[in-house]
Amino acid sequence: MHFFAAMLKLWHKYKYWLISLSALTWMTVFDSNNFIELIKLRSEVSDLREKRDYYHDEIIHVRSEEKDLFSSKRNLEKFAREKYLMKKDNEDLFILVEKKE
Repeated sequence: MHFFAAMLKLWHKYKYWLISLSALTWMTVFDSNNFIELIKLRSEVSDLREKRDYYHDEIIHVRSEEKDLFSSKRNLEKFAREKYLMKKDNEDLFILVEKKE
């Protein structure tokens, strides 16, 4: 009987600490929305935002290049020759490759 009385006395003295500790333990380990998962998800969101910004910048860059490319026939022809090694029917194409040492 003395054991239960002592436990009850301790419970009344530390009940707020025990409840807070058990809630914190539950939220940290067992809950589906625990703190560990929250930290992982925030890290993933940060990575996705960086990727979004990168691709947004790339889209702006590509649109700028597209505008320059299609602004004149000469730019389009230069791009086709340099990038895809295209040529006119009456031309010969020479590709110069630098030797790597």
